[in-house]
Amino acid sequence: MLRVTALESRYGRIPALKGIDLRVEAGELVALVGANGAGKTTLLRAISGVQPVSAGRIEFDGKDVNAAPPEERVRAGMVQVPEGRQVFGPLSVEDNLRLGAYRRGRAESAASLERVYALFPDLVERRRQAAGTLSGGQQQMLAMGRALMARPRLLLLDEPSMGLAPRLVAGIFACVAQLRAADTAIFLVDQNARAALAIADRGYVLETGRIVLTGTGAALLADEGVRSAYLGL
Repeated sequence: MLRVTALESRYGRIPALKGIDLRVEAGELVALVGANGAGKTTLLRAISGVQPVSAGRIEFDGKDVNAAPPEERVRAGMVQVPEGRQVFGPLSVEDNLRLGAYRRGRAESAASLERVYALFPDLVERRRQAAGTLSGGQQQMLAMGRALMARPRLLLLDEPSMGLAPRLVAGIFACVAQLRAADTAIFLVDQNARAALAIADRGYVLETGRIVLTGTGAALLADEGVRSAYLGL
């Protein structure tokens, strides 16, 4: 579904991504782990069309999307949940969700809304509440729900556990696993390497803009280098 080949991106003269190769197959959950500053968010932004690329190729469903603007990628089925949630604080929960389906018809939007409420029941009783008054965990649910309103075939998740209490992190990752079970392909970026790799089919380790290791989620969890660098073992 997603294939990235020899991808490079820069901030001015400073290289941020250096020859990235990776793939995400249909229905697969792939995790990307790495330290702060490794380039994880830059890579997701490049894939979704927000960050310019200086070399390489991004293919979605076999089509080159390098020149496609972000809105065309969303229309094709590639949707990103941004780092830091970025909900529209003054708007209600339901208005935030409906904005995720602005390119969908009314009937399709209504069906998506029911699906999101079924996945995140905490949002139902808060549907009229201003998004900015929600807890961090609820805002993360809202950001994920807003992305799901667009009916993505590939969901790009950027640091969904950031800033959340451990008990809330477990709930967010349970929702991610549930989405994968429903055949949504997921590319997950998270500093919580243990939780991310535990639910991943495959994983990649990113260091200073380069992929340095890849394997199944289980294999990476068992790798001594990964355990030492990212799991504190």
